[in-house]
Amino acid sequence: MKLVCSQSDLSTNLSLVSRAVPSRPTHPILANVLLQADAETNQVSLTAFDLSLGIRTSFSAEVIEGGAIALPAKLLLDITSRLPEGEISLDDESADNTGEGIVVTLKPQSGKYQVRAMGAEEFPELPVIESSESIQLTTAALIEGLKGSLFATSTDETKQVLTGLHLTVKQDTLEFAATDGHRLAVLETANERPLEGSEQLEVTVPARALRELQRMLAHSSSEEAVSLYLDQGQIVFAWQNQRLTSRTLEGQYPAYRQLIPRQFERQVVLERKQFISTLERIAVLADQKNNIVKISIDNENQEITLSCEAQDVGSGTESMPAQISGEDIDIAFNVKYLMEGLKELPSTEIQMHLNQSLTPVIFTPLGGLKMTYLAMPVQLRN
Repeated sequence: MKLVCSQSDLSTNLSLVSRAVPSRPTHPILANVLLQADAETNQVSLTAFDLSLGIRTSFSAEVIEGGAIALPAKLLLDITSRLPEGEISLDDESADNTGEGIVVTLKPQSGKYQVRAMGAEEFPELPVIESSESIQLTTAALIEGLKGSLFATSTDETKQVLTGLHLTVKQDTLEFAATDGHRLAVLETANERPLEGSEQLEVTVPARALRELQRMLAHSSSEEAVSLYLDQGQIVFAWQNQRLTSRTLEGQYPAYRQLIPRQFERQVVLERKQFISTLERIAVLADQKNNIVKISIDNENQEITLSCEAQDVGSGTESMPAQISGEDIDIAFNVKYLMEGLKELPSTEIQMHLNQSLTPVIFTPLGGLKMTYLAMPVQLRN
């Protein structure tokens, strides 16, 4: 195998796929990235796979002699990312005199690096979904949906289905839902490429895989179509020369629509950025005492007051104007959960819908995207 490519192409693509390299591989080959070079198409593809998440990307290069080889991912990325910009030639002609396997030589303009490699035949195949038809999604819809929901997934591995995001593909919309039991984010976005047939599709995908998808899509055009393939236990996203494959999560995802109240006794309209910056200031104190912030809703003065009493440390209180309908009430939240959701609501003003001090509270953007953020209040202890 012999090829010449640019340092930036090799480094960029290596850093993308390396995220699917396990930090503690169960088998030595999984610590490698599979490099395949095709002399006919002058394409180089890189693949990493931890047996759950797989990422493949490809780029153009001058392929003098085709071939495939497994290279140590971390070492290769660490070397390549530090090399100066310019061309790098890569070949595995150099036989190891000690007879200890394959050595690949990287030649930047100013030097030479040799790296021990493994045979490509040991590298596990990425799952291929032959049978199913692809569903076409738009990059813009995916990016929007992932941004507004991924943050609410759980990190608790004991409730595994909650560590994933629930994706529902409907006729002409995509619905993204994520919950960790304390809050829920649901976002609906238009899919410009309607489903053929009337069936809707539902799947729960690990958040870790979707974070990588989000990162990879950030480099694509928003008009780009992404093909989604689904088979028992596997999901594949493919576009241009990129491919991400992941196992799906087993188990029944909570019936989240039933958690959202239909009617509300109180409504508050707030300026979002002002609300977030006020919360951030109060959070400095809330951080000292179990992260709880109290919100007092005052109809008469049309304002809300945020406060925190951190015993032995101090206290803070700050008011801001609001449009309020309904009776006064005091309600408390975990400030971290509140801020994470509010930062993703894509509008200048937001609406807060609530009933009692311990019933679910809904935040929605005024106008624009259809997003619902539900936060569970916490009990105020005097």
